[in-house]
Amino acid sequence: MSDPAKTRRHAERVRELVASLVREIKDPRLGMVTITDARITGDLREATVFYTVLGDATEQASTAAALESAKGMLRSRVGHALGLRHSPSLAFSLDNVQENVKEIDDLLAAARLRDQEVQRLAAGKKYAGDADPYRSEEPEEDDAGEAERVGAREDVG
Repeated sequence: MSDPAKTRRHAERVRELVASLVREIKDPRLGMVTITDARITGDLREATVFYTVLGDATEQASTAAALESAKGMLRSRVGHALGLRHSPSLAFSLDNVQENVKEIDDLLAAARLRDQEVQRLAAGKKYAGDADPYRSEEPEEDDAGEAERVGAREDVG
């Protein structure tokens, strides 16, 4: 088992290598692909490469087929570049960044609408009590009262 820092470095290197090697693939099915991340197991035997594709579902499917057919070439080139005893087997996984971004944008828009509604309802309203509910009601003691208490304590002793 290798240390986590070494595993992260190898995963980053796999991502960089696959991203550069994808440009060399001459498959017409390969669309506008971006390699977003790579993760590798602790024993450095299996790597998962995450990618996104610009386009619809048919372009995503054809790009997945092109990457699957080029997997052998990519594995041998990555293994040679990493200099490991065993080349890591590659698995490709579609990273749905566009769908996640759309979902987050929708959630933010809904939150913005709720905030505007709360601000509209709160406009012109007053607090039910004091604006500062933690204000103390005790009067401020002056220095003369403090001196009298100190003098009384000295007389007792």
